Amino acid sequence: MLKKLAAAAMLAAGLSSTAGAVDLGGTYEVRGTNPNGSKYGGTAEIIVTSENTCRITWSTGTESSGICMRNGNAFAAGYALGGKVGLIIYEMRDDGALDGLWTIADQSGVGAELLIPK
Repeated sequence: MLKKLAAAAMLAAGLSSTAGAVDLGGTYEVRGTNPNGSKYGGTAEIIVTSENTCRITWSTGTESSGICMRNGNAFAAGYALGGKVGLIIYEMRDDGALDGLWTIADQSGVGAELLIPK
């Protein structure tokens, strides 16, 4: 699973896309599951910063922010949470939602997250 996550991150970060991240900007409802199975929710905001890049901020009971990048239907974000680095890789769905898996450095397991455009 982690090999797939790492491969997708390299693909998303290493290649540029002719399609910009412009259509990703906005506010999203967050529905997530932590690695231990507990649920969380809140909001996320994506602010486009260039043709392929953006900034993302989550408000889910804790605040977290990071940078993000789009490549085709892959969307990846690196973030800081509690002094640790995290990575999330989303698949962009046809309905505009982002369906992802995330992890935090030096912690086992992965979480799942769905961002639904508001």
